[in-house]
Amino acid sequence: MKVTDIVEKLGLTVFSGHEGLGSEVTGGYSSDLLSDVMGHATAGDVWVTIQTHRNVMAIASLKDISAVIITCGEQPGDDTMEQSNQEGVPFLGTELSTFEVTGRLYSLIS
Repeated sequence: MKVTDIVEKLGLTVFSGHEGLGSEVTGGYSSDLLSDVMGHATAGDVWVTIQTHRNVMAIASLKDISAVIITCGEQPGDDTMEQSNQEGVPFLGTELSTFEVTGRLYSLIS
């Protein structure tokens, strides 16, 4: 499954990182702790979080994350979107809660 498929099926907003929309998705990870994501997320995951700051993109790039979904209607800052564009990692958004989007994502991937 590609990031574009997830965007379409979950009705997500694409804030930035359009270059990476064709990336393959192999799993998912939900956490708001950067150290947790560093230790447990794997390449190809979609990361679901409420965090919107620039360090999210640093971790996503380091772990080769396919995309980041921010929940609860949060909005990324300009510096985060700029970093997302530079890294080619899509930064996506939804009004859904982390719980709900994680469940829907799991259903799509499994």
